Amino acid sequence: MTGLAILLVEDHDDAREALRTLLELDGHTVHTASDGPQGIDMARAGHFDVALIDIGLPGADGYEVARRIRSHDGPQPFLVALTGYGQPEDRKLATEAGFDTHLVKPVDPSDLTTVLSRLRTRS
Repeated sequence: MTGLAILLVEDHDDAREALRTLLELDGHTVHTASDGPQGIDMARAGHFDVALIDIGLPGADGYEVARRIRSHDGPQPFLVALTGYGQPEDRKLATEAGFDTHLVKPVDPSDLTTVLSRLRTRS
């Protein structure tokens, strides 16, 4: 089974690199962005199966990144919100912005693997 093409938008260097490494070890191809505008540009320029997007980003928060990706014509990635906030209102905001699912940081690797395995099976 082949890996997924993943866009990871995370502004914290250590978190971004740790998650990138974990995803690559699981066989995925990972491209990274360190802020909202860069994430938007990369999502529009490439074809990704999944975009993992931090909510607290510089330049444009994750909600804006999701809205801008969803407003773009063309293939749409599965959007995963990565956030330290897990209250019902936070989940509602993520859904309204266009996210498909919501994972609370620190992300449990098994939760992320479960989400990605479901996507891998569908593709």
